[in-house]
Amino acid sequence: MNMKKVKQQIPMPIRSTLRQMADFSRDTLELLLGHRDPLIPPGRLIFVGAGDFREVGQEFLRYFIDLAQLRPDEAVLDVGCGVGRMALPLTQYLNANARYEGFDIVRKGIQWSQTNISRRHNNFRFTFADVFNASYNPQGKTRTSQYSFPYSNDSFDFVFLTSVFTHMFPDDLEHYLSEIARVTKKGGRCLITFFLLNAESLDLINQKRSSQDFTYVADRYRTIDLANPERAIAFDETLVRTLFSRYGFDMHTVRYGSWCGRRTFLSYQDIAVATKS
Repeated sequence: MNMKKVKQQIPMPIRSTLRQMADFSRDTLELLLGHRDPLIPPGRLIFVGAGDFREVGQEFLRYFIDLAQLRPDEAVLDVGCGVGRMALPLTQYLNANARYEGFDIVRKGIQWSQTNISRRHNNFRFTFADVFNASYNPQGKTRTSQYSFPYSNDSFDFVFLTSVFTHMFPDDLEHYLSEIARVTKKGGRCLITFFLLNAESLDLINQKRSSQDFTYVADRYRTIDLANPERAIAFDETLVRTLFSRYGFDMHTVRYGSWCGRRTFLSYQDIAVATKS
């Protein structure tokens, strides 16, 4: 019997339910046998990002320290915290005097992080932001361009966003950048990943060497998918630098990524580090 044909006869909702049940059983067994760290979420809850969950977090912790001079006692904001991939290594680096805040638009990620991370580390707090996104929160009540971060002015020493602005339109990006500027202390730093368009990356895209085919040109950005532009969005590097400057940041460090087919790179996406003046 051809199992592939059998699977195709099963209605999609039932297939999805069976897959979720199998994932839940496997995750539960791994946890009971001690094969999974309780601070690493089950695979069924990891909704963004590629690569090993722990290794990617450790990779970015190095960037936070080496590129943005993160200290163990600082106040940190994780914008688009997902299901705690960056929070996990920070639980081992930040001390009791530090403060971590994370927010995300995917409720299940926040709920898991509250239950499993905050319960063990009371200076780590996670907040659900009911913001609309066609892919991740289609029922969201608030537009991205209208969302105010739930924190007071000058609250954080360090703000970071990993793979967030790569899924946002220009007006939404600018609004978030204004909010980042509002909540960041003078002299505070931010580290943000992008797909940056410049002469090198555009040439590699034209040569079909890029893993992201940003061939669709829209208003102030490019995308890989006209039907769902937020799947992946790239911005001209000059525009990004202009916006940082507009909101009082000196974008002093850029480490380019491998996404476009570069042979020399630091990570997958481009990494920009800026200091609030």
